[in-house]
Order: sequence, then structure tokens, then C-alpha cells
Amino acid sequence: MTASSMPRFGEPSKWLPVLFVSCNIFGLYAIYMLYHCMPMMQYAKPVAHRDVEMQNRGILEMVVLHIITALLLYCYVQSVVIHPGSVPDDDSQWDRTAEDPSFREDETVKDNMQERKRSGDRRYCKWCGKYKPDRCHHCRVCKSCILKMDHHCPWIYNCVGFRNHKYFFLLLFYSCLDCHLIMWTMIESVKLSVLVDTPFITMFFLMFGETLACFLGVLVTAFFIFHIWLMLKAMTTIEFCEKSLKKGGSYDSSLYDYGVYGNITSVLGENPLLWLVPMAPPSGSGLNFVTDATPLTIKNNERSGVRKRGHQKVQRSNKSSAAGSHSSATLGAE
Repeated sequence: MTASSMPRFGEPSKWLPVLFVSCNIFGLYAIYMLYHCMPMMQYAKPVAHRDVEMQNRGILEMVVLHIITALLLYCYVQSVVIHPGSVPDDDSQWDRTAEDPSFREDETVKDNMQERKRSGDRRYCKWCGKYKPDRCHHCRVCKSCILKMDHHCPWIYNCVGFRNHKYFFLLLFYSCLDCHLIMWTMIESVKLSVLVDTPFITMFFLMFGETLACFLGVLVTAFFIFHIWLMLKAMTTIEFCEKSLKKGGSYDSSLYDYGVYGNITSVLGENPLLWLVPMAPPSGSGLNFVTDATPLTIKNNERSGVRKRGHQKVQRSNKSSAAGSHSSATLGAE
């Protein structure tokens, strides 16, 4: 079996990062529950001697932890299993048949394409044998062209693209919430384990869980802030890297900038009430990103307006000249 014919999840070794992330999630969950929440419930004490305030706080923290962790796991599974989107096989407009003398490029597709080669020809993938839509890139790991490709993430054994971008974004969001919840609430149990005579295994797991939550919290929070910035700038990670490599490249301009609200809806969906819920992803096919609000369309419309006004001005001038000539001829005749 060749690499190109291998199924999507056909390399078992690439599941190791997924297994590593899963172990971290369940490890932190187990430590937080066993060594922080359960002691707060005070089951070893008689009911009359229990601290009710601490017990209520433990119940609240357990409820919040389970809600956030459930959403996190759902987004993680969706990020792994949902294909980010690829160029359709059953649409002839994306088949690279330019070598055929009778081939004519679809005018609708031609007008809606913003990304082209320097020669003006459409971009194509030499591995897939297809033309590339805007923001589409070939992933050598997934061995496919990915629609609106952001990057390939080994931690989800998948690319982040058009169809799973929202789930990946929310995965980072819920990971931040989980890490910060564990980090800031468990610190009291860590201090207590140092001050009070505590079994070594309990103190070890509390310190290990606190350290791991802080480490992952800092990393995930920084990565999440970066992706918020990318979303607001209407850029993918690949487009950010391309701009950083270009001399004089500006991060304040994007061909796909729809404004702050439009940029958010293009990632999190059209319903603001469901932006932070893993449902209702953005609509569309992922093949076309040109609308009336995109900068290039606005510029083209402005240029068309300038040309139209210039043409009308020339016509009025010609009419005025013709009228003047006619008047002079009439006077001469008289």
C-alpha cells in the first residue's frame, strides 16, 4: 500500500500524540477529583462535624469541572474525527483538465478566485491533480488538499480546516477554562498538604497536578490568544506565516477581512448565542470566500465606479462639444 492510498487513520504511530493528550486530560481530572474535590466532601467525618461551606464549594467545583470537561472532550473528538474538508471529486470545475484544448475555465469560478499564480493561472495541486480554491493547501501528512487550511495538528491527528475550525477553537477555549479552574482552585489543597501532615503520595499528586495544570494553562492560553488574534484579523496560521516571510508584509490587511463581526462568524458561526457552544458551525462550502464585503471586491467596485464616472464625463464632454459645433455651424449659416 502506497502512502497516497493509505486510509486517513492508517498510521498507528500517529495516534501516540492523541493518546498523550488523552492521558493528560484524564490524569488531571483524576487528580483533581480524588485529591481535591473528594476531601472537600468530608465523607470520613460525621455529618454534624462537616464544614458545610467547604462541602458546597466542592460540589460547585465538581459540577463546573464536569461541564467544562464534557464540552472539552466532545470538541476534542469532533476535531479528530471531522474531516476539515477537501476539494470535491464530483465537480468538474476543479479537475485539472487545462491540457485539453476544448477546456474553458468557468467564468463564475474565475471571477471568484483571488489567489492565483504570478502568471495569472489558477493554482493547482500536483499531488491531487486538482485546482485549488482560495485558502486551500495540500497537507503532506493527511495527503489531501484541505479547504481553508489553518495548520496540521499532530495532537488531533488531523488538519484544522474549514469544517472543524470551530471545534478546534472551542477545544482551546475549554482547555483554558479547565486548566485555570484546576490551577486556581487546587492551590489551596496544595498549600494544606505542605502545612499539615499529609501522606507523601497525596502531596506528590497534588503538586504534580498543580504543576502540570500551570504549565499546560500557560501554553494553551498563549495559543488560544494567538488564535483569537488570527480570527479577528481574518487569517489562518498558514497565511500568518506567509505574511511574516514577505518583506513589508502587513498583518492588518487580509483579502478575506469582513470586519470584526464578520470575521468571528466565519469561524464560530452566524448565531452569536451559539458561538461558545460546539454546534452550528459556519455555513458554506469552503470553496469560495469572495463576497461583496471582501476588500478586493470593494476595490474592484470602486475602480469600476471611477471608470464609469470617467466614461460618463467623457460622454458629457463630447455631447457639449458636439452641441457647440452645431451652434457655430448654425450661426455661420445665418
